[in-house]
Amino acid sequence: MRRTAFFSKEICFWHDPGPCGPFDKPGGFIQPLAAAEHPETKRRIRNLLEVSGLLEQLQQPRSTPARIEDLARFHTQRYLDWLQAESKKNFGDAGDCAPFRQDAFEIASHSAGLAIDAMRHVLKGEADNAYALTRPPSHHAERDRGRGFCLLGNIPVAIETVRAEGLVKRVAVVDWDVHHGNGTEQAFYDNAEVLTISLHHEHNYPVDSGDACDRGEGDGFGYNLNIPLPPGCGGGAYRAAFEKLVLPALERFQPDMIVVACGFDAAAFDPLGTMLLTSLEYAWMTGQLIEAAERLCAGRLVMTHEGGYSEGYVPFCAQAVLETLSGIKTAVVDPAAEDVSRWGGQNVQPHQLALIESLQGHLDDISAG
Repeated sequence: MRRTAFFSKEICFWHDPGPCGPFDKPGGFIQPLAAAEHPETKRRIRNLLEVSGLLEQLQQPRSTPARIEDLARFHTQRYLDWLQAESKKNFGDAGDCAPFRQDAFEIASHSAGLAIDAMRHVLKGEADNAYALTRPPSHHAERDRGRGFCLLGNIPVAIETVRAEGLVKRVAVVDWDVHHGNGTEQAFYDNAEVLTISLHHEHNYPVDSGDACDRGEGDGFGYNLNIPLPPGCGGGAYRAAFEKLVLPALERFQPDMIVVACGFDAAAFDPLGTMLLTSLEYAWMTGQLIEAAERLCAGRLVMTHEGGYSEGYVPFCAQAVLETLSGIKTAVVDPAAEDVSRWGGQNVQPHQLALIESLQGHLDDISAG
């Protein structure tokens, strides 16, 4: 059994993106509906953890909101001032697909604070690993704007904060959300001390980022590894990507801490993704990163929540991840995993494997410094 900390805050469930269309702002022929990023996809995670009995066996530390000076380690002061002012109004829009209602800045600051405190908690040895149920999500937010339901960059803000506090130097980020982690990429694109790895559906969102040829610049060249996967990838493709790219990259880099941008929208039932994963694959990937963290960085592993829009299935994926992180097995059984595992396309397909293997040469530019 491992000491696993679970960070969450009720106020984060109160974030309201307001009415949206399925892909853009409502209006014209786009009828308004609830945003895909809504509280139930996260609240039901906590609900299942509690009902299963796992929550009471996890550490549940308190968290404080991120300070302006910490947010400014990534974001421009102009953007922070604008977002803070706009959040006092009834409704605002931070950028591409990033609408919000009143109090969004304050709530997003709490979300970033969860990520900061989760990293601090692990780096100070108070837990072996941690999961931060952050909301709103973060990995699309850029320095000067929000994107894709994201207002503040929780992971860049948290990493730069704990690095500034002298708690860690070299950090590896593994983003397995089905959408490209463009904001995290932007934050560390020229930084050789932060390795960013993103496994995502090629050009799903944002459509203009995430190409394999985007590898960093200056001192950071080679330390941004994009793995743009074709649609329809199942567990076999993700396992191949881990074994041939993700794990070897971590071994070469030798991080002091591993951070996961943990989205569950590569799961088979997600309305915004086209992949075929089940909770079993999320448990397997988590187990692989636990083993890597134990070999490379004294087990220091932190996960922060990102996407995942199937309110009925996301909780089972998160339960599997938290059970794996903690080493505690409950009576929860994923009702769909066995059937989905038998779907056609779960084995790695030749074109998927060829794409993955074509990127192995990119590992040559990663080193321990």
